[in-house]
Amino acid sequence: FFFKQKTAYEIPKRDWSSDVCSSDLGGFHVHGPHDHELEHAAHGGGHGGGGGDGFAGTVAMSTAIIATVGALFAYEAGHTQAQAGLYKNNAAIKKTEASNQWNYYQAKSSKQNMAELALAVVPESKKEAYSQEVDRYKKEKGEIKVVAEKLEADAKSWDEKSDQVMHQHHRWAQ
Repeated sequence: FFFKQKTAYEIPKRDWSSDVCSSDLGGFHVHGPHDHELEHAAHGGGHGGGGGDGFAGTVAMSTAIIATVGALFAYEAGHTQAQAGLYKNNAAIKKTEASNQWNYYQAKSSKQNMAELALAVVPESKKEAYSQEVDRYKKEKGEIKVVAEKLEADAKSWDEKSDQVMHQHHRWAQ
């Protein structure tokens, strides 16, 4: 209420690059004996005389490098975790497809069993047709079994890939 804040138009033009101080920004501010030098040291090491020690810059640069390396590790950890998830998803899809094939195999087995039962009760004139059906179901079951076993092997392969990548994830995440 007592002091009017200066607007950007009221602040005199000057070179702000080497001499920025909170008192220059308007308002009421009283400097102590060493406040001015401390403030300038915090903002770049003094009045261009190169009087700042290189330790602060070294710490800042080291911190930036460590943060960058940490970010790269975090990115790689996230990437490997996502990749392991995708591989595990592929394994689940293959397991589902294999399960579908085994269900189909079971349906063919049921039909084969019905045809074998029919062989035992039908007249001799119809036994040849049911015998051919039994043979056809056996052949179809063999083909289905090959497909189901291949899908199970694919699922196992995807699971192993997921486990390997997840192991890499754990290494990156440490």
